[in-house]
Amino acid sequence: MRPLEGVKVLDFSQYMAGPSATLRLADLGARTVKVERPGKGDGCRDLRVPDCEIEGESPLFCAVNRNKDSIALDLKDEKNKGTLRSLLKEADVAVFSFRPGTAERLGLSYEQIKEINPRIIYGEVSGYGSAGPWSSKPGQDLLAQCISGLPYLNGNEGDAPTPLGLSLADMFAGQHLVQGILSALIRRERSGQGAYIQVNLLESILDIQFEVFTTFLNDGHEPPVRSKVNNANAYISAPYGIYETKDGYLALAMCSIVVLGELLGCKELLKYTDESEWSTKRDEIKRILKEHLKKETADYWLSVLETADVWCAKALNWEELFEMEGFKKLGMVQGIYRDGKKVFETTSCPIKFDQERYYSEKPAPFIGQDNKNI
Repeated sequence: MRPLEGVKVLDFSQYMAGPSATLRLADLGARTVKVERPGKGDGCRDLRVPDCEIEGESPLFCAVNRNKDSIALDLKDEKNKGTLRSLLKEADVAVFSFRPGTAERLGLSYEQIKEINPRIIYGEVSGYGSAGPWSSKPGQDLLAQCISGLPYLNGNEGDAPTPLGLSLADMFAGQHLVQGILSALIRRERSGQGAYIQVNLLESILDIQFEVFTTFLNDGHEPPVRSKVNNANAYISAPYGIYETKDGYLALAMCSIVVLGELLGCKELLKYTDESEWSTKRDEIKRILKEHLKKETADYWLSVLETADVWCAKALNWEELFEMEGFKKLGMVQGIYRDGKKVFETTSCPIKFDQERYYSEKPAPFIGQDNKNI
């Protein structure tokens, strides 16, 4: 039995943040029903990837909405109010990502739904919160990344701000929403009390910068200085970064520069015996390493460094990753099936419960496919 079996979730959200939260709840056993617009459905269905469709849908939609049901309801149609009321009365959790004011106009604010179901766990994800001058801004991942300052941590000094190539704000907001919902479910078991959980993209992406923000806030507001050479973290000294080798790339984490010089046979590094110089002369040290590591292959350097317990890794592309035995042993890839036929492959839930990894073969739903059953 999965831990959330018996929990009923209504997912009114779209795109990535809210649906990523309800996907995790579904993987942990909750019955999750998407409530979509008739005909059009979740806007993520139309976020096409060139040359890749799954059952006529966006692979992004299929990945984040697997393991769910779907009902199509026009939320503005008075004829559907009775059905909607019945669904909300039976639900444990409802998740929304409406723009400010929309929920109230539809009769779906927390205060309005609480009148129907006082025990409801109401989860809301927005771009920048429900109040303040930014509340009406579009809640989009790239925009949230840029407002948060995160792109100025990536790339080398002097480079243009560089965003991470993932929907990072969306995904972290989704996971923060899951944490809030699960906490509220635990409290409700003790008190019978429902809850109103709010997260937003900006606060979530600010939260994941807590380490560097703390340095900034307590260091006279000195801005981070990215390394000019192979930057990987503006606040970490040499050799931290990714380096080109004869046939690929090698990542080096924190380690003694002197020990590294001895292991690599790089005499130029042996003079940096003062640890403070690993920070103050970071770029100088990295330039030496950059040229030296090109002399041998990544696998050769790995054989030298891993034997000495130096923290390092080969920078793998996805094709290389998927062929590695260590990756295969994880069991992170699962097949998704419809009517006994494999539709696509995707990742599985990363949480193990009692040493068991949860898989689900259930594909993303067609719009309104479960109207008759719900």
